[in-house]
Amino acid sequence: MTAMTVHLDVVSAEQSLFSGLVESIQVSGSEGELGVNLGHAPLLTALKPGMVRLVKQYGHEDVLYVAGGTLEVQPNHITILADTAVRGEDLDEDSVQKAKREAEEHMANSSAVEFDYQQAATRLAEAVAQLRVIQQLRHK
Repeated sequence: MTAMTVHLDVVSAEQSLFSGLVESIQVSGSEGELGVNLGHAPLLTALKPGMVRLVKQYGHEDVLYVAGGTLEVQPNHITILADTAVRGEDLDEDSVQKAKREAEEHMANSSAVEFDYQQAATRLAEAVAQLRVIQQLRHK
């Protein structure tokens, strides 16, 4: 028996990261974690920084990181328009750890003058999401 598949495109401003058939995807939507399979109701939602887990045709898995964007689900096509998208294996753990530390230090040591808390919190959330992708790949 063959699995039911749907076409998925994952694109960012820089590149097309994936285009092909998938059995399912899991993403971090604006309202929480979301799974999408063939036959899912049409949907348009914002994405939070986080992991995109693809179960490709024949059960092969792939993990991507997106730094926000939009998910569109149509009957036979899913599109992820990402602000930034990176293959999980291309993430550099040392760089991500450094970015996380810098964001934490900036939030802890900054004065009220010229401090953009939202920007620091966004950087921290992106670094934490990237670390989760790296950890997920280790457990594969």
